[in-house]
Amino acid sequence: MSLDKILSIGGKPGLYKLLTQTRSGFVAESLLDGKKINVGFSSNVSVLSEIAIYTLEEEVPLREVFQKIQDKEGGKKTSVSHKDDKLKLEEYFFEVLPDYDEDRVYPSDIKKIVQWYNLLSDKGITDFSSEEENENEVTEQKEGEVLDESKKNMDASDDAPE
Repeated sequence: MSLDKILSIGGKPGLYKLLTQTRSGFVAESLLDGKKINVGFSSNVSVLSEIAIYTLEEEVPLREVFQKIQDKEGGKKTSVSHKDDKLKLEEYFFEVLPDYDEDRVYPSDIKKIVQWYNLLSDKGITDFSSEEENENEVTEQKEGEVLDESKKNMDASDDAPE
């Protein structure tokens, strides 16, 4: 599952998986306890694939930050807890994203990122590549198969008697 279907809902703990849309909003399932809830359009909802983290030069998509954490931790949970003190969290995040903007990325943001990463890791959601990257890989794979097939056909025609 990609981050396009994972939501953060204002005023509700944890993350949610988008299930279906309804007339008045949508239905989501909690990744914490599996309970389904109805969410109205007036709720403050963020899709994880649309969130970015400020750095000194640009905004880095959250999926890239998650990928950096995953690389640093070798695919395991973070070595810090979201409940650790502010200084420890900031030191950890500086190791992950050295040029993050300390004036615009608050300790509460870092806590959420660590907590979200660990929750996603627990649920086996570890593919942080974008949908575009996945589509490009499929397209490149199909193009490679077409080229291989046409090469085989050309080689076969070279062997054919004239």
